[in-house]
Amino acid sequence: MVSNRFDQQPPPVNIGEIARLAGVSRSTVSYALSGKRPISDRTRQRIQQVIEDRGFQPNASARALAHGRTRTLGLVFPTVSRRYTDMQLDFINSVVDAAAAHDHDILLSRSDGDGDDSFRRLVGERRVDGALLMEIRSPDSRVERLVRSGFPFVSMGHTEHTDQLSWVDLDFAELTAACVRHLGRLGHRHIALVGRPRELYDAGYVPAHRGQDGFLRVARELGLTGEVHHCGDDAASGQAVVARLLDRDPRTTAIVTLNEAALVGLYRGLGLAGRSVPGDFSVTGVAAARWAEAVTPMMTGADVPSDLMGRLAVDLLLERLDAPAAAPRQHLLAPPLTPRASTGPAPHRN
Repeated sequence: MVSNRFDQQPPPVNIGEIARLAGVSRSTVSYALSGKRPISDRTRQRIQQVIEDRGFQPNASARALAHGRTRTLGLVFPTVSRRYTDMQLDFINSVVDAAAAHDHDILLSRSDGDGDDSFRRLVGERRVDGALLMEIRSPDSRVERLVRSGFPFVSMGHTEHTDQLSWVDLDFAELTAACVRHLGRLGHRHIALVGRPRELYDAGYVPAHRGQDGFLRVARELGLTGEVHHCGDDAASGQAVVARLLDRDPRTTAIVTLNEAALVGLYRGLGLAGRSVPGDFSVTGVAAARWAEAVTPMMTGADVPSDLMGRLAVDLLLERLDAPAAAPRQHLLAPPLTPRASTGPAPHRN
């Protein structure tokens, strides 16, 4: 019979198999791995010999049993559509990089409620040491479930439990307010807010509500006409919303956007409507720098620091795991408006 080098490799083993081969109990193997209880040197050496002979590598569950930690964090990041946008992937990447810097892995879940099977498995079966929650809503059943269970978590976004929980968030109300003030100084009197999808807003998506509140509040303070338009997370929706907002109020000369995914479509829609940027129309909003700089002309805006937010969130969660009794901490970020080429004085027809 022909054999090869793979035939000579022993099959993988688990703790139960190690116990059988070493002639000890499973608990003794667990104590040898974790060091939680003393065992004789002779027994420890016998177990170690089996491990070396069979090339045993403990899986996450075994490590959790032995050491109390899986070194895995859960990222709970639901999405309205069937796919993540490039901007959402930026956040996921920031969390993965931050966790890797601490020698931790990330388990991604698209759960959008505490009744979701994936969410129940993630928390109930303790597959992860702690969770990072994205796309926070008010009320948010995931937050309420984790608070009741005592499961460690940090949210990227915050609800009404501001003092009792650890979170990282952008000050969306202040960011949209800064955009409106900037446009007001340039003489724009009729402006539009292009937000996220209607279903997110109706579900209580916190950034959408806070961003809209800031936009409308400052528009009223400055005596401006401000219209709110919901928009899908894609370029086609951005193009379509421009046609709608110009039809509703042809005097509109500026947009504040909270929807990075629609940004290219907004520019395309303005071009099709015969509006030049910034000569006839100004565009500003909240977006990651690389997306604001990917359009022509580059967009004036509050640059979303996704790398910083991911790093802060992971740091906070690891703090919660290392010191569960410590007081919660929060980070509310308000990056300044970065001037670029997409905003200019309102046209004279206004």
